Amino acid sequence: MGKPRPHYLDKNSTQTLQEGLEEYYAFNPHVTPPSTQPPEFGKILLAHDVGHVIYGCDTSMYDELKILPLFWWTSECTFQQFRQMRNTPAVDVMYDDLIREKGAFWLYSEICKTLPLVIPELILIWFRTRNRKKRLPFLEFEPLLDRSLLNIRQEFDLLQFIK
Repeated sequence: MGKPRPHYLDKNSTQTLQEGLEEYYAFNPHVTPPSTQPPEFGKILLAHDVGHVIYGCDTSMYDELKILPLFWWTSECTFQQFRQMRNTPAVDVMYDDLIREKGAFWLYSEICKTLPLVIPELILIWFRTRNRKKRLPFLEFEPLLDRSLLNIRQEFDLLQFIK
């Protein structure tokens, strides 16, 4: 019997976003704590971690490649906003840490190996999110912290993207 599966990954989880976030950090001790980063970057990093919980994504390469387009197509973090945030030097910390820990060859080979597997799902997500009106808050997610994940996922029509 392996490690138990976090509750926040269950698409029908009734735990609050705050509880899911705490569980996310408990299950992923390798994740950089946002509180250890400069405030501007820490806020972006925390919003990314909140996304992992709301979208029911783990930290596998598959889900990491899936979560950015989910943000772009279903949240207030559009691709244009992402590009602006990407120009912040602090964002490089995330990539530098991963490369330092695993190596550039590992990172890019994992991306190349996983991308063909995730592309069919991304195409489906893109079709399902075209002309979306109601977008999930990205940086201003605090009002959602005391709400259940199921409630948030229903309100923003996200259940269809969670396995």
